[in-house]
Amino acid sequence: MAFFRPHAAVVVGLMLAGCVSTIESRENLLAAAGFRVKLADTPDKFAGLSQLPPHKFTRRTLAGRLTYLYADPDVCKCLYYGDEAAYQRYQRIAFEQRLADQQRTTAIMLQDAAWRWRWRGWGPYWW
Repeated sequence: MAFFRPHAAVVVGLMLAGCVSTIESRENLLAAAGFRVKLADTPDKFAGLSQLPPHKFTRRTLAGRLTYLYADPDVCKCLYYGDEAAYQRYQRIAFEQRLADQQRTTAIMLQDAAWRWRWRGWGPYWW
């Protein structure tokens, strides 16, 4: 029977928490990138929102300009919309966030590996 690894439990917890809050986190990134929000506060607006794929980007040309739409019929019941610059900022911020999450997970895993090495008979921790 394997013994309990507290650091491994933390990694699993972080990964599960990341899955639960992915949509809310994405919407925070959209706002930070400069996307604007329109609430679906009438039945007609909600019906229009339901026509778009949920939680995915859609490109549309509106008034002769390329616009990116992101529909959220579940959490905020709203539509995020932005131009090419906002979309590029979102892509950059999302990449930086994924990289930071991977670095944090790697650091926790390395810390767990170092802890196991010290206490499995390999010698004192200062070696």
